[in-house]
Amino acid sequence: MSENVGRWLRDEIENAILSYEFAPGERLDETVLANRFGVSRTPVREALMQLDAIGLIEIRPRRGAIVIDPGPHRIYEMFEVMAELEGLAGSLAARRLDKASREAITATHSRCEQSAAAGDSDAYYYDNEEFHKAIYAASRSDFLQEHCVQLHRRLRPYRRLQLRVRNRLSTSFLEHCAIVDAIFTGDGDEARRLLRTHVGIQGERFSDLVASMATR
Repeated sequence: MSENVGRWLRDEIENAILSYEFAPGERLDETVLANRFGVSRTPVREALMQLDAIGLIEIRPRRGAIVIDPGPHRIYEMFEVMAELEGLAGSLAARRLDKASREAITATHSRCEQSAAAGDSDAYYYDNEEFHKAIYAASRSDFLQEHCVQLHRRLRPYRRLQLRVRNRLSTSFLEHCAIVDAIFTGDGDEARRLLRTHVGIQGERFSDLVASMATR
């Protein structure tokens, strides 16, 4: 099973959970999922373990995989903390940027530009993930990088879904452009502000996310 197919399977199960096709409290049967997606039980088990790690399901003894609904308030809290962590990473990256970090940010930013131009929200999400990881690495704080990656992973389903909100893809890339400029010019305060705004979901953006979760 290739990495891309494994990722596709995980994303499909993820989508079904976020659209409430798989309801909170529902037990996910490995055999049923394997038949539905035309794969063996092994990749299904691997996908469920990944979803358990980010809190979308809970694997319980003698019951198996149970769908968990963290609720809008919990999701908001996670985005709130993520925004602060990313802001700090951007600020440190602006102060500590070296040649290798600049090249990594430039390369990932370029890939985001290509997927944004193609209008492919899923491809953009994964390119966007690498862009943000390049900023975490540029902070040169292993502890901060570890926590950013961990929380980014937990928020993956919601960040990916958020990119499907109308006009969010193009807006996200424009925000990236400003973030790159702030980091490359060494403006830590501006990089922090831009990343906090970029990641944080408040007002209409949070309402749009919640609405998209309910209607998919």
